[in-house]
Amino acid sequence: MSDVESIKAFGPARSTVQGAPLSAEEIKDYNDYFKASCYLALGMIYLKENPLLREPLKKEHLKARLLGHFGSAPGQIFTYMHFNRLIKKYDLDAYFVSGPGHGAPGLLSQSYLEGVYSEVYTNKSQDGEGLQKFFKYFSFPGGTGSHATPETPGSIHEGGELGYSISHAFGSVFDNPNLIALTMVGDGEAETGPLATSWHSNKFLNPITDGAVLPVLHLNGYKINNPTILARIPHKELENLFLGYGWQPYFVEGDEVESMHQAMAATLEHCVREIQSFQRKARTSGQAVRPRWPMIVLRSPKGWTGPRKVDDNYLAGFWRAHQVPITDPQKNPEHLKLLEAWLRSYEPDRLWDSEGRPDARFRRMCPDGNSRMTANPVANGGLLKKPLRMPQFTDYALAVERSGGVKAASMSNMAQFLRDVMAMNMHNFRLFGPDETESNKLGAVYEAGKKVWMGEYFEEDANGGNLAPAGRVMEMLSEHTCEGWLEGYVLSGRHGLLNSYEPFIHVIDSMVNQHCKWIEKCLEVGWRAQVASLNILLTAVVWRQDHNGFTHQDPGFLDVVANKSPKVVRIYLPPDGNCLLSVMDHCLRSANYVNVVVADKQEHLQYLDMDAAVQHCTKGIGIWPQFSTDAGYDPDLVMASCGDVSTHESLAAVDLLLQHFPELKIRVVNCVDLFKLIHPIDHPHGLSDREWIALFTDDTPVVFNFHSYPWMVHRLTYKRPGARNIHVRGYKEKGNIDTPLELAIRNQTDRFSLAIDAIDRIPHLKNKGSAARQTLLNDQIVARTEAFETGMDPPRLTEWVWPEGGLLSKISQAAEGKMPVRTK
Repeated sequence: MSDVESIKAFGPARSTVQGAPLSAEEIKDYNDYFKASCYLALGMIYLKENPLLREPLKKEHLKARLLGHFGSAPGQIFTYMHFNRLIKKYDLDAYFVSGPGHGAPGLLSQSYLEGVYSEVYTNKSQDGEGLQKFFKYFSFPGGTGSHATPETPGSIHEGGELGYSISHAFGSVFDNPNLIALTMVGDGEAETGPLATSWHSNKFLNPITDGAVLPVLHLNGYKINNPTILARIPHKELENLFLGYGWQPYFVEGDEVESMHQAMAATLEHCVREIQSFQRKARTSGQAVRPRWPMIVLRSPKGWTGPRKVDDNYLAGFWRAHQVPITDPQKNPEHLKLLEAWLRSYEPDRLWDSEGRPDARFRRMCPDGNSRMTANPVANGGLLKKPLRMPQFTDYALAVERSGGVKAASMSNMAQFLRDVMAMNMHNFRLFGPDETESNKLGAVYEAGKKVWMGEYFEEDANGGNLAPAGRVMEMLSEHTCEGWLEGYVLSGRHGLLNSYEPFIHVIDSMVNQHCKWIEKCLEVGWRAQVASLNILLTAVVWRQDHNGFTHQDPGFLDVVANKSPKVVRIYLPPDGNCLLSVMDHCLRSANYVNVVVADKQEHLQYLDMDAAVQHCTKGIGIWPQFSTDAGYDPDLVMASCGDVSTHESLAAVDLLLQHFPELKIRVVNCVDLFKLIHPIDHPHGLSDREWIALFTDDTPVVFNFHSYPWMVHRLTYKRPGARNIHVRGYKEKGNIDTPLELAIRNQTDRFSLAIDAIDRIPHLKNKGSAARQTLLNDQIVARTEAFETGMDPPRLTEWVWPEGGLLSKISQAAEGKMPVRTK
């Protein structure tokens, strides 16, 4: 056989595994089941009325707008139905992940035939009336989408954006030792970067503690309008590709249905027995070795079972079968006849009875109860979710004897809390991240659970490698795969946290976007139980990426998250260590959110003892009286901040202002919960206007130092009273290999720029502030020059703390004319 012939999907079955597990009668049953399933998949796309063609097909029976994708459905159906036999034979715990884009017809047809769909949606019963509604509401307003959306029973993976089926599947089987995720990978999907990296997930699967993923790469040859790469490379090259990934590929290829039934049945059974053998050996011996897990390459025609040609154009086995195969049956009578003949070729008159009930054999071919793959509780993970056992976060409090007067490592301290969360939840909590756990100062977690590693070990790994087969930390330098693992883990009923450098979290912008849409839609689906929140910890923040340069300076992930539905997203920027503890405790306990926490990993000033931190985080935003001078007065200025580095510079600016103008009435406001800024009609966390005015007034200049891009605050606050008075400083896309101070100066977020801005905006200072303004500008130039010449910021600035004695001392000295002389 030539290379070209070997990669075509036509002819009798060609398979790696030989065998004939099915009897002649079983083949007949499976062929009928296959026909009925393909009829359902095609009917969903076209039929609004006359669901079983009990009268001649008319254009009035068709949907006015034809939507859906048929091309991958037959291959998915074929795989699903043959796995049902193995679930029954071996009492398997399994569910199906539909990776091909718009692959829902394949999964929905199975849910309907096994009875789950009618149990969930009782008006879509297994009779003529129910089938008519089942067809009508596919890709129809108020119905189910053409992806495996949250409305689809048995789905944790929508396939709206391609590339995540394998990583989601692996996430679901970690710590789920009896589960098999049968995962259909579209050959178009297989061309994406996330899917390519996710094949390496097999290096992290522990056969003792985890379940298994059985991938089925579906080579149907075409995307929307192009051949797929993996379908057009020689057989040996394809085999070597997956051998190189560490899998054992088994091939099933062809389109002659009877021989394909035997080949697929034999191959799937071989894979299941191999998985069970690997797990049994590891669990009996206690040795967590990495086997060569099985996977299947299924090569079948796109739009299998459809007509080979329509007019003079190829259809089945070609890209025209990808979406709606016959596009104009409402307008073209000949095409309407062809569609009717195609639908009738599946023999609906024989396979459904006079009342529209499917053949009773089909239900007997399916498993029962929760063993049906679309009824498996793992695909409705909130049903399985157990609350985390949590240590008391206040026990990890940092001592703050003087607000703004002591420094500590907030992240390293929080890591001890995270370590104990992990230790108390060793079977349902994992930490995920792209090779940055140690760098992000979270290394304390290794005391509870090391990094999962199923690869080879070197002697030097014992010296700080923190590697173990039964670890709890998942690290791989692919943000896509780590995020996919976490999503699969959470969606199947567990808890987790992803930590990442802030600048590179953009790699998974669209993944988080998809997850936000998923959990928002789940809120509208009554039978979906709430899952644990997806928690993302961002560190190595923009203001401390001075040494890495401009490429590492981007805080814009917050803009991406803020665009999502207020029902499902939260953003927190704790200013110090005790606030970080309070926020993390809250996020880990929450459900059905995407929580983003931004906190730097370096040492920082500490402001609030634990009691004050809990109060501040509970409010989400508030006045800090220990740094304010306006008690009982109308403020001259509101100095606001959001973010740990931003808060530090804001307070240093207040100190500078009070050195020059001790009589100033300054109100210091700090924001932890970013969505406190937004109007309450747009987000449930938003302050009322009365609360807003109590903090910011409606007639006072506000200098707001913000962690991210400044226009984000303007966007959130544009409806607020006095919005015209808000002047935001933040990252302006100015960066280089700078010191922290130089980077802040470039973006006007440093203490000098903030103090100068305040002077310019306080009306009564006017010319009175000119001398101070010049002095501050001179000081800024001196500091910047010193940083440029020495490569380090001046210690007098980096070591700045809030003055000993605080504001009372300073105000009292000012009243007595004894303010200390300023020194450089």
